[in-house]
Amino acid sequence: MDVILLERVAKLGQMGEIVHVKNGYARNFLLPQGKALRATEANKKHFESQKVHLEARNLERKKEADVVAEKLNGQSFIVVRQAGETGQLYGSVSSRDIAELVAEAGFAVARNQVVLDHPIKTIGLHEVVVALHPEVESTVTINVARSADEAERQARGEDLTVRETFELEPLEDEEALEAEGESEE
Repeated sequence: MDVILLERVAKLGQMGEIVHVKNGYARNFLLPQGKALRATEANKKHFESQKVHLEARNLERKKEADVVAEKLNGQSFIVVRQAGETGQLYGSVSSRDIAELVAEAGFAVARNQVVLDHPIKTIGLHEVVVALHPEVESTVTINVARSADEAERQARGEDLTVRETFELEPLEDEEALEAEGESEE
């Protein structure tokens, strides 16, 4: 199906381009989201008459996203989750969790704006991209830890995924027995 893009769509094209996409992608995503119109003669004429208005609206949205991106870029958010000794989480941190954290900090971010290829399943510092606009992205740091104290230690650069080993000191009685055993030989 040929469609006219009403805004920039990643890996597809720029506003105003006529692109060929699969029918399901157009019917289930592009058309309902208002990102495209079917490429009919009537819609082409309608797009040309609305092009200036659409470009102005897109530019306004981009400026708003740039302002938010400046404030959001480089921010760090702490997520406290239960995890095993090796740092493996018992659950995961999803895009929904990240969107809620960022929203609690006062930024208007929807779940679908958080670009997370796979859920976060280990403790540590994770860089996550937030796409505020098709042309504006911001990077935030998600600090996943077992407690607030651990999060603070991770933020300073300590690696908490390494299992700690302890060297036990021999007891005084064991030292005396070893000394006796050596003197008898």
